[in-house]
Amino acid sequence: MLRQVQLVNNEVYHIVSRSIAGYKIFNNPSDYARYISVLAFYQKALPYKFSIFNRLSLEGQQEVLNSSRGRLDRSGVIIIAYCVMPTHIHLLLKQIGEGGISRFVGNGLNSYSRYFNTKYSRKGPLWESKFKNILVNRDEQLLHLTRYIHLNPSSARIVERPMDWEFSSYREYTSDVKNKMCQFGDVLDVDHGSYRKFVNNHIAYQRELSDIKHLLLEDYTS
Repeated sequence: MLRQVQLVNNEVYHIVSRSIAGYKIFNNPSDYARYISVLAFYQKALPYKFSIFNRLSLEGQQEVLNSSRGRLDRSGVIIIAYCVMPTHIHLLLKQIGEGGISRFVGNGLNSYSRYFNTKYSRKGPLWESKFKNILVNRDEQLLHLTRYIHLNPSSARIVERPMDWEFSSYREYTSDVKNKMCQFGDVLDVDHGSYRKFVNNHIAYQRELSDIKHLLLEDYTS
């Protein structure tokens, strides 16, 4: 059971949820795409089940999402950035309605668990019992946090550059993506070229930090 945490409206939080014992829960592009579709669906709080939404073509899904873009988001959250990794997820969320983040994250994790367990003939919980939430209380901190999130795949040496990882919001920050899921214009002043340089100039440094952290953990557990 996921813990329901009391978070504050109009604040931004970095949310991290990890699989049990580092179990790989995203195995192929269709797994990643499924969870990202779940994020889009629950952010809009559409008035029907995800199973119905999922039966639509990609064009049909986008038409539904676009039609709801102008109304007040009833889910209680705004997605600022995200990155889906093989064993965990990073979400940068602004809460705009009471209990919005806990409800949004819980719905998404539970929905993906049902999908994963059915697809891979598995039983039992998929995620650690509680997600981690960190309050982001400064604008400068927020910008650096988006960089950290988008650099996760290159720091883990899954890809060389963040642009090569399809399953994050990096491309929304650095190019004119037609159908965006994130809404960051109200909290960040992001120029495509400047942001790309801001992130890419930090690839080697963050990878080095990740390597050092990994070595320290190995030494500690050996």
